[in-house]
Amino acid sequence: MAAQQQPGGPIPQVGIQQAATLQQQQLSQQQDFDPVHRFKMLIPQLKESLQNVMKIASLNLGHNTSIDNGIKSSDASVQRFDKSLEEFYALCDQLELCLRLAYECLSQSIDSAKHSPNLVPTATKPDTVQTESLSYSQYLSMIKSQISCAKDIHNALLECSKKIAGKGQPQGIL
Repeated sequence: MAAQQQPGGPIPQVGIQQAATLQQQQLSQQQDFDPVHRFKMLIPQLKESLQNVMKIASLNLGHNTSIDNGIKSSDASVQRFDKSLEEFYALCDQLELCLRLAYECLSQSIDSAKHSPNLVPTATKPDTVQTESLSYSQYLSMIKSQISCAKDIHNALLECSKKIAGKGQPQGIL
C-alpha cells in the first residue's frame, strides 16, 4: 500500500511554522517601535558605554600622570576619550528621544480617555457590555457638545481673521 498524504499532515505544519515565524517578526518590529521597549534595550548599552568611558578616562589619566612625572614618553598610543564620550552622549540622546516619545504617547492616551472616556456598546457584542459604557443617547450628547465646541472655535478663528484683514485695509479718505 502506498502511503497517502492526509489533511493535517506535514504540509499544514510547515504553514503553521511559517505563521509563527511571521508573528515573531511582527512582534519584533512592533517592539522596535515601542519607546519603552527600546529604552529597556538601550540601558545595558548605556551602562557598557559608561564603563568604557570611565576605563578610557582612567587609562588616559594614568598615562598623562606618568608623562608628567617623566616616567614614560608620549610614544605609547592611548584610546581616544572624545570618541567614547561621543558614543555615550549618542546613547543618552537616543534614550531621551525614547522617553519623550513615551511621554507623548501617554499624553495622547490620557487626552483620548478624557475626551471620549467610555465606549458605546455595540449590538453585535452584547456580552461585552462594560459597566462604564455610555448609552447611545449619552454618546450622542457628548458628540453634539464636541461639534458645538468645534463650531465655536471655527467661528472665533473666522472672526479673528476678519478683524486682522479689516485692519490691513486702508481707511477711506474723506
